[in-house]
Amino acid sequence: MSGVVEAKLAELGLTLPEVVPPLATYQPAVRSGAYVYTAGQLPMVQGKLPVTGKVGAEVSAEQAKELAATCALNALAAVKSVVGDLDRIARVVKVVGFVASAPDFTAQPGVLNGASELLGAVLGDKGVHARSAVGVAVLPLDAPVEIEIQVELLPS
Repeated sequence: MSGVVEAKLAELGLTLPEVVPPLATYQPAVRSGAYVYTAGQLPMVQGKLPVTGKVGAEVSAEQAKELAATCALNALAAVKSVVGDLDRIARVVKVVGFVASAPDFTAQPGVLNGASELLGAVLGDKGVHARSAVGVAVLPLDAPVEIEIQVELLPS
């Protein structure tokens, strides 16, 4: 049965994807007490990166913003894989985003707005979070963006 959060995803025309399998030795998400921490989520769609390269060079800032939203959707799937029901989210506490950036690209916060806006649209006030936006030289598989989230769960 679909909960409120998944109904909101459907209303937005989004489908929660399968959890992206790890690229190395780690778990997609781990629960510790009332918190779930995701591993870095790439913008994988059906097991593939739709685009690769550096933002500000091969990838436009607008494309990267859309990819950041995909990363956030993948992060929600990772959270669900641990807790079973996204309605258990009390709030998104923190989002950390990495943007593979061309040397002169400085608009990392705008790229990460894609993830923040998706979380807000899906979770409302529960999606409002603290955030870090970091420009990096390269990401795994030459992905343009990588996002990790930390969520607090409602008491059981």
